[in-house]
Amino acid sequence: MPSFIRRAALCLLALATVASAPAWAQAWPGKTIRLVSVFPPGGSVDQVARILSQQLTKQLGQSVVVENIGGASGSIGTAAVAKAAPDGYTFGVVFDTHGTNPSLIPNIQFDTLKDLAHVTLIGTSPMALVASSKSKYNNAKDMLADARTVQGINIGSIGTGSLGHLAMIQAGKQGGWSWTHVPYRGGGPLMNDTVAGHMPIAIGTVFLAMPHVKAGTVRPIAVTGAKRSPQLPDTPTLAEVGITNFEALAYWGVIAPAKTPADIVNRMHAEIQKALKEPAVAERLGAQGMTVTGQGPAEFSAFMKKEVERWSKIVKENRISAGT
Repeated sequence: MPSFIRRAALCLLALATVASAPAWAQAWPGKTIRLVSVFPPGGSVDQVARILSQQLTKQLGQSVVVENIGGASGSIGTAAVAKAAPDGYTFGVVFDTHGTNPSLIPNIQFDTLKDLAHVTLIGTSPMALVASSKSKYNNAKDMLADARTVQGINIGSIGTGSLGHLAMIQAGKQGGWSWTHVPYRGGGPLMNDTVAGHMPIAIGTVFLAMPHVKAGTVRPIAVTGAKRSPQLPDTPTLAEVGITNFEALAYWGVIAPAKTPADIVNRMHAEIQKALKEPAVAERLGAQGMTVTGQGPAEFSAFMKKEVERWSKIVKENRISAGT
């Protein structure tokens, strides 16, 4: 076949491919995008969603509107995303409960790994163990002195089955701690009681703890990352105080319905990556104690598979349920 005919044939094939692509995919986004925050206003998930929505609106030339659908540790809002039309106009922002809910909530209304597309892992943050300034605990050594006795210690978390709760179960077993879990209904009540001295030790995200650390009402004891937190550079990791090879990270990510076209998922991921590189966005997320990662669909999906498997094992071994 003469080369000019072959080139003409290839051009026609390319034109046919473009013509056959769905018009809505070529034009995306052509209307307002809904970004579901799976927790109520005021928390870190809502703040992340609003930071992203403002920047994405500028980049995409279409409104990205945050809708708060809270409840059941984020599972109600996540179910709304899973059940939405996979047309590229519904996304969601999730938190670390995304990896623990599948094993904690009976008859959960979606399959985390099958019914959702994992678009971008925005960032991670270690959790912080903090002691009330009214308690006798000044550092990890003080805490461990009681944690390894019959009397043990009380540790409060934002709720039963929260990442902090499950992380302390794993750390406690590795370290031979004797401790009692005290669940609260969220970070606000937990920190209020810790500041007041009613709860000697609490575990929560660095974002949750930092205002109280700065105010001097709680003392940071340890963080759950593999490395020290930039926000708490003088606070050791649990690995440094004897819980070797330990890491448990809070995280924030963007999801979509499972059958959202790959080209739209990839485009949204690229736009989020671009947003995360904006200095103002990076600064605001960093202020929450977050290490921005911006990992894409493949990496985020692999991360979630490991998270679900890890915490499911802890939940089953310790017979934990959302109501206990």
